[in-house]
Amino acid sequence: MDPRICREHLERLLVEEAATLTRLEDLLEKEHEFLTANDVEELEKAGEARQSCISALIAIEDERRSLCRMMNVSPDVTGLEKLLQWCDPSRQLAASRIACSQRATKCRSLNDRNGALVTARLKRVEGMLGVITGRANQVKVYGSNGAYESPGRSDRVLARV
Repeated sequence: MDPRICREHLERLLVEEAATLTRLEDLLEKEHEFLTANDVEELEKAGEARQSCISALIAIEDERRSLCRMMNVSPDVTGLEKLLQWCDPSRQLAASRIACSQRATKCRSLNDRNGALVTARLKRVEGMLGVITGRANQVKVYGSNGAYESPGRSDRVLARV
């Protein structure tokens, strides 16, 4: 393969990745707004759109790895660096790679923030359910089927719906 063609291919992948990461960042910000507003319908839509972005990022990464293998370099960061040294000796794509890396790190941070909020809400709901069912102070352990079990459960119910 001609180095120029390889460089164009990598440049196209970086452009696609940057656009997808920008879209993902926006979606994660909106997802946080929906989480704080308890907007379940919009949250579901945002989740589907987020998953679509993740799928697109995986496809981009698969294509990049495939190009590395085709060029007989390892399909990892080291191999990509070798490929870039060969097809982009002037390092014109370096700024795009750094920008994508930074945006991916920001997306991970936003996703972690949203995940922490979801986890906190789940624990709160779990605690309220424990109070309603009378199992709030009981120790929870995993049973043989992987689900939570409370040893020595009380069948006393404090409320019925």
